[in-house]
Amino acid sequence: MTDPREAAARYRARQQNDEADAAEEGGAAPGAGAAVDRAAFIETAIQLAIRRGDFDDLPGAGKPLEGLGTHHDPDWWIRRKIETENLTGLGPPAILLRNEASELDDQLDLLGREEDVREVLADFNRRVVEARRQLLGGPPVVTTPRDVDAEVGAWRERREARLRPSESELPRRRGWLRRR
Repeated sequence: MTDPREAAARYRARQQNDEADAAEEGGAAPGAGAAVDRAAFIETAIQLAIRRGDFDDLPGAGKPLEGLGTHHDPDWWIRRKIETENLTGLGPPAILLRNEASELDDQLDLLGREEDVREVLADFNRRVVEARRQLLGGPPVVTTPRDVDAEVGAWRERREARLRPSESELPRRRGWLRRR
């Protein structure tokens, strides 16, 4: 059961393709009429699909688009793809460094030596400065280098807090009267 309008549109598109191929073989450029007919065929196909109900009950129908905020971000689609696919190591340096900066404290807490912490921070700062110097385009690098001494101090405090036993873990002392 094909729609006669769809069959006619397909026939016209085939005819246009044959004429365009013949014109290219003869050395002439295809006319602008072929593009108009192609656009009309596409529009007809879309309208027929709407009438058949092919676009009904699609996920997200009638709902606002996710992630539309008040600020303009020309690279929103890159960020969304990276987040939905859970990709790592891909994308513009600005976005990669921003993500790494948000997780840097957790990565530093996994390290056991101060030298390792300083080494990781020096590498991070070097990559931030390098990304700011590049003129490759893309989103601007808004990540700032970290102060190594301040970060090492914060790392020490977090480490001591983890290693210090809490009051619930300390053994209870009982008075000498209760030992009877």
